[in-house]
Order: sequence, then C-alpha cells, then structure tokens
Amino acid sequence: MRATLIALALCIFAPRAHAFCGFYVGGAGAQMFNNATEVVLMRHGTTTVLSMQNNYQGPPESFALVVPVPVVVNEAQVKTLPRDIFDKVDTLGAPRLVEYWEQDPCYVAPPPEPGEMMEEDVAVSSTREDADDDKPAEPYHVKVEARFSVGEYDIEVLSAEQSTGLNRWLVDHKYTIPANAEPLLRPYVEQGMKWFVAKVDPKKVKFEAGMATLSPLRFYYDSPEFTLPIRLGLANSAGTQDLIVNILAPNEVRYEVANYPNVTIPTNLIVTDDVRTRFGEFYAALFDDVLAKVPHAVVTEYAWSAGSCDPCPGPTLDGDDLATLGADVIASTYKDVNAYNFTLTRLHARYGKDVGNDLVFRAVGAIVGGRGIPDEHGVLPTSVDHDSSNNFQGRYVILHPWTGDVACASPRRGIWGGQPGPGQQIATQAATNLAFAPRGKVQLASLLRVDVPQIGVLASPSSELPFAVRQGHGCGCQAAGGGALGMLAGAGLVGLIVLRGRRRRR
Repeated sequence: MRATLIALALCIFAPRAHAFCGFYVGGAGAQMFNNATEVVLMRHGTTTVLSMQNNYQGPPESFALVVPVPVVVNEAQVKTLPRDIFDKVDTLGAPRLVEYWEQDPCYVAPPPEPGEMMEEDVAVSSTREDADDDKPAEPYHVKVEARFSVGEYDIEVLSAEQSTGLNRWLVDHKYTIPANAEPLLRPYVEQGMKWFVAKVDPKKVKFEAGMATLSPLRFYYDSPEFTLPIRLGLANSAGTQDLIVNILAPNEVRYEVANYPNVTIPTNLIVTDDVRTRFGEFYAALFDDVLAKVPHAVVTEYAWSAGSCDPCPGPTLDGDDLATLGADVIASTYKDVNAYNFTLTRLHARYGKDVGNDLVFRAVGAIVGGRGIPDEHGVLPTSVDHDSSNNFQGRYVILHPWTGDVACASPRRGIWGGQPGPGQQIATQAATNLAFAPRGKVQLASLLRVDVPQIGVLASPSSELPFAVRQGHGCGCQAAGGGALGMLAGAGLVGLIVLRGRRRRR
C-alpha cells in the first residue's frame, strides 16, 4: 500500500494564518480557496506523525475535514495540540534578517581579566450525524471502520471500494463537496487508502470575530513509504498555492524530495537597509526568481538542530515541544532514539494546477550554509556544503558601516558585532506568513548589495556599500543531481474540506 497522506484541513482565509489545507465551502454555497499550507511531520523508521493546524472563518454550521490515510487510524493515535506550537516551528525555520554594525575602528579593548578570553577570540552568536453505517452501504461500497471523538472533533474512519461511491456517500451524508472532487478521489481509493473524516461540533467551538478557534490535530500511522499527496487540493485552487513542510527527524537526518528538483535558497546575501521594512516582500521576490530559474523546485530553507539556532529569531523547540509533535511516539517505538535530539528541515514549494505528482521524501546528508560573521570587507560565504551536522539557514544581512569619527592613527575597519550600546544586540527578524507577502512590486536588484549569479540577478550599482564588498564564493542555489546540493521542488499538502449540512513573480 502506498504510504501517502493528504491533510485536508479546515482553513482561514485571513492575513494571519499558519495552515491552509485543501478547500472548504462557506455558507450559502460560497466557496473559499486555500492559498497556503503549513504542516509538521515527524518521521523515523516507518512511523510518521502528522500535525496540522486547522482554522476556519465562516458561519458556525458543522463542517469537517477529510484526510486519506494508508491504514485505519484508531482513537489512541489521535490527539489535539496547543495552538502555539505552530508559531514556534514557523518562526524557528523561517528565513531570517540579521543586522550587524561595524564597531568603532579606534576602540581598544581593556586588558582581559585572568582566565577571560579576548573579545576578538569569541564569535558573536545567539544560543544555539450520524448515520448507522457500521455495515457496508451497498449503493456506496463505503464502510465505517472506526468512530470516536477527540476534543471538538467527531471522527469516523472510512474505507471505500469506489470513488464514485465515496463521493455519493459524502453528498448523501450532507457534506457539500466540489463538483470535480470524484476524479481526484479516484487514485487514492484505487490505492486502498482509508478516509479519516473529522467533523466539528460548533457547540464545542469558540468563535471570535467569525473565526472558529480549533485545536490543531495530530495523528500517526505506520508505513514504509514517506509521501505527501498534493493533487486532491487542486480542486479548490484559485491559482498559486504555497506549501511549507516542516520535517522533524532524530539525530542529523535531513529530508528532501525524491521526485522533484531540489534546491537550497541563496543565503548570506548582503541587502540594503530598506529590506528591514520590506523583508517579506524581498524574500518573496528572491524565492520567485529561484523558481523561475528551477521550475517546479521545492526549496530547502532550513536544516538545523531543533534545539538551537544562530541567530535565533524566537525560541527553539524544547523536549516538551518535541513530545507534543510526536517524539513521545517515536521514542517509545524506537529505543535508539534520543527524544531531545531532532533536526528540523523546512521545505517550501509554490505551485499551481500544473502539478502532477505527489511528494515523495527521502533522507539525505547534512548541509551547512548561511552562517558566519562578515569579514573586514563585509563579505560572507554564500556556499552550501556537505557537513557532519546540519547548520543551514536562509539568512540575509544588513551591514551598518561605522559613521562616527575615526581619529586614531591605525583604525581597524570591518569588525562587526551588535548595535552599539548596552547589550550589543544583533537584530534578528523572521519572515513568516510568506504566502501573504506582497508580490510584483519590488525590483530584487535594488534591494541587494551583492550579485546573486545563481539566479542571474546583479545588484543595483546604487546599492553599493561605502567600502569595497567582494563577492562571496560558492553557490547557494544549486540544482540537485550527481550528488550536488539543491533546491527542493514541489507542491503542497492538499486536501478536501467539506461543510456538513449545507448543500504572484517579482
């Protein structure tokens, strides 16, 4: 049986959202479209734990999500999660903007106290309705395999012999589904997939400003293949959709896709001061240029230990967070797993109706890139290399050259650190909610202080720093193949959202 899984989740069509999955139908037949999806997968051996955040904006009638799964999922495998866990994961793996200030060229450090290290020897860093359908329904060839409740969700697990029968079953049981759903259901029914149907009781849900506050759902299953279907959600697509897949795996295991091009995002680029207020817009333009260079790519944006980061735009994932996302299941199943040592891989794809295949994941070796402190010329290495540990991030840097007096005879230029003043903090900003970043209103070159030859973009001459900035060496955007590092190509998690009882380039 093919181990595919589609998260078909309840979604919000609102500026602040972390997960959009599949489609759903609003009141009076009004349809809303998903444009972004974010999920967290934990994987080890043949076990997959899927966590999805579900949001819904609309009338408080009953609605549901439908998820194809490779096996029957029972009550013990399903739980609800606290909502803030997705914020932590999203911020930790998001592309980050860092600001460095050139230190006073005439500053002379006082002699160190005994036992102390000289300042120049210390790198600047941050810590790392239910119908009685228990018997097969002859007209549908659908069987209820399990029925239970978790939190605000009433769950049924179905098996179906025919996609047409499943389609009729959903309609006759008061689910409103798109007219073109049946052909998309068909390949998964033919694979023998089961159907996880989670109905929501509005009496158990708190609505604020018309939006249901739903608990994220987590469930796990066992299967030898690690895949993520995307085709079913195309039924509700109004155009382009974003997919962010966060994969947590023990030790130094990183993931990429096996059936699309893999690329790493260009990193360690020096950018202009304007990016501080336009970071999401800048990153969207860079990302879109990468996809123009490598069509259908899935982009690796982050690969690092979940318990550390440098710099850190927010809190890391502690042992409780990892257990919440599935380490309790993984560690109890596999005795060789350290429940506190997981690597977070963040993959980002943007796709339309032309996508043809579901995502297939494979484990690959560790990489490093997007690190370091600028040298005396304001240069950062832009290469992405294989390593024994994962330390890769999409990082973009604003440099603030010294503008004060230089009155000494032998000034030392190009020493970078935090903003002058108490604490010497290095400012860090994460680019979250990227699906909603403005697109098409910025010239990427005008926001770059260095060229990005990987995607054929040259920095605008007007953006040059007041001192020489050499180009970094290496390629931060590499197509996969022959062992080269690369961008990940892809598509997004998609799904079928149904209501119950109511019939962007640079």
